[in-house]
Amino acid sequence: MAELLLLNGPNLGILGRREPEIYGTGTLADIEKAVAAEVAPRGWDVVSVQRESEGELIHAIQDHHDSVGAIVNPGALMIAGWSLRDALAAYPRPWIEVHLSNVWARESFRHESVLAPLAAGVIAGLGAIGYPLAARALLARVPD
Repeated sequence: MAELLLLNGPNLGILGRREPEIYGTGTLADIEKAVAAEVAPRGWDVVSVQRESEGELIHAIQDHHDSVGAIVNPGALMIAGWSLRDALAAYPRPWIEVHLSNVWARESFRHESVLAPLAAGVIAGLGAIGYPLAARALLARVPD
């Protein structure tokens, strides 16, 4: 069975408790279920990895090199995650960068992503619904 990598960076493991006025009240488990429901008809499984450190995220990318694609919320690593960028540059499948909040409506240091130029697309500011939308985009981009 094909695998979709769902990769979440620092502080995303505490969704639902972390600044709900910005990130919403849904949990990462809620997001995982929504993505799994979106890709299940295609026969894809979701492999969900959330880590606080950049190195562990890089290992996850390398360990799932053969997945059909990825949804990546790098959190603040979008700003200066150069090693993560290098790992994603070597990832041979399409991937979508997702952010729960509209990063361009927030502090100016959040306005630049070192990862976005490599992504097949970027979804930001739509809250948790951005993840199943990213899954839908990957379903359209990855041939049967």
